[in-house]
This record gives sequence, structure tokens and C-alpha cells, in this order.
Amino acid sequence: MTVTSVSELKKALSEFLNRAAYGRERIIVASRGKPKAAVISIEDLRRLEELEDALAAREALAAYGARETTPWEQVKRELAEGSDDLPG
Repeated sequence: MTVTSVSELKKALSEFLNRAAYGRERIIVASRGKPKAAVISIEDLRRLEELEDALAAREALAAYGARETTPWEQVKRELAEGSDDLPG
């Protein structure tokens, strides 16, 4: 993985973009010696987004499975009991 400064990135932006896009190189952009951002290929970005989506789906499924549910028979009974309260 290559590390470059903001000033070097500005000087050779096209080169760094090509290295990321076609060379599949990941480039860390540092400011005052500290990593601030990265230049990656669009394929890497899509892969990261897919991983984020998969993680969010896993978390949603875990939350869904952990929630309290109401048995269908109870729901039907409560709906039948409450139908007198409905307008119409």
C-alpha cells in the first residue's frame, strides 16, 4: 500500500487515479503525517459497500430474531375482541 501526501497527490492526481483504477493499488493520503483518506478503485469501493450491506443485513436479522413476537392465535383473538371498537 502506497502512502502519499496531499501535495504529492495534487501534483500527480492522474497517475494516482490510474494506479488505483487499473493497477488495483490502494493509496493512503496523509496530511501532516497522519492518514486522512484513501484512493481506491471503484471495484474496491463496491466490494466495501457490499460488505457494509451484508453486515447491516446480518445485524437486522439478529435484531429481528431477538425481538418479542406475538403468536398468530393471540393476534386473531385480539382483533376479534377489538372489532367492535372499529369505526364503520
